[in-house]
Amino acid sequence: MRFDTKIAIIVHEELASWQKLNVACFLSGGLVAAAPELGGQAYRDGSGQVYGPLIRQPVLVFAAASADLARVLRRAGEAGLRPSLYTRELFATGHDDANRAAVASVTTEALDLVGLALHGERKPVDKAIKGLRLHP
Repeated sequence: MRFDTKIAIIVHEELASWQKLNVACFLSGGLVAAAPELGGQAYRDGSGQVYGPLIRQPVLVFAAASADLARVLRRAGEAGLRPSLYTRELFATGHDDANRAAVASVTTEALDLVGLALHGERKPVDKAIKGLRLHP
């Protein structure tokens, strides 16, 4: 099935594995919070056990360097997309209020991005992530 929208998560290529996974998880949760329609229906197995829903469409994960992340952020803004972001400072915070305060204390140009997530119409998302490679 081909979706009209696309989900792309971009993580900094130099992060430790646990950090990449942490960033991707936080960002995917942010996308569903911003667009609840991304959440699918609950699952039920053949025995009747009910499980939580998943995101209803594929999530593509890309690797990027710092300059690539900055470029994606700029392109996303130009395309009218509202990305979710994760900055290096958030590894040292302990809760959502501290996360927002850490981001608010830095200008856009000075953000030390380690992850971005985009959801939107395919063409603008493709344009924003142009040149990136899928995470190995």
